[in-house]
Amino acid sequence: MSHEKVVASAADAVADIPDGASLAVGGFGLAGIPGFLIDALLAQGVENLTIVSNNCGVDGGGLGLLLEARRISKVIASYIGENKEFGRQFLSGEVTVELTPQGTLAERMRAGGSGIGAFFTPTGVGTLVEEGGLPWRYNPDGTVAESSPPKEVRVFNGKPMVLEEAIVTDYALVRAAVADTAGNCRFHAAARNFNPPAAMAGRITIVEAEKVVEVGELGPDEIHLPGIFVQRILELTPEQASRKGIEKRTTRGERPVATTA
Repeated sequence: MSHEKVVASAADAVADIPDGASLAVGGFGLAGIPGFLIDALLAQGVENLTIVSNNCGVDGGGLGLLLEARRISKVIASYIGENKEFGRQFLSGEVTVELTPQGTLAERMRAGGSGIGAFFTPTGVGTLVEEGGLPWRYNPDGTVAESSPPKEVRVFNGKPMVLEEAIVTDYALVRAAVADTAGNCRFHAAARNFNPPAAMAGRITIVEAEKVVEVGELGPDEIHLPGIFVQRILELTPEQASRKGIEKRTTRGERPVATTA
């Protein structure tokens, strides 16, 4: 059975990613993020990255680590989220941010991986998404240095829709629950939101998998991403696979004990 896609370490997996590369990165908040590949990329020293991801991690975690190290120059994301440093860098003109509606972002990546150049969607009609003028980059004094252009609008079945271009990136970093040695992947729960389209968008896709199995051990209906989209696989140790971040831990507290009169 061929294991040629399986790499020996996270460092080996990201060793050839150059300065100025574009990367699609899976995950939602801290759920399903390729954290060990991100750590390896930080250690590798690459700079001037363009990141396409639902968000840019949190302060001190995920993509937030690359942001804090000033390795990211542009982010295409759906929200700034819980990351105060991300918001600070955006408003001070240190990073360019192309905010994109969440579903549109997922479809732009999926379309890129499917060979579709662009598509029309009703999302954003009548807003700055359509009209242009959404700030992408600020000057240090708070004025807008660059803003989004207006987008083409056409009417389909009586409904106006805006044209959105597909996204293809140089690399993609994703996290899978299980991958086989051919790269077929299964994702767990919320990790399935952005990991499959991010994986499709990358010309070279690198998967960190909590478990790697032989070809045939994943049933056809279990496969969420075909191996044709995957070029490299990093198998995590059980201890690494168990480490998963939570953005906000909320507990209910102790319930009052019922008493009888």
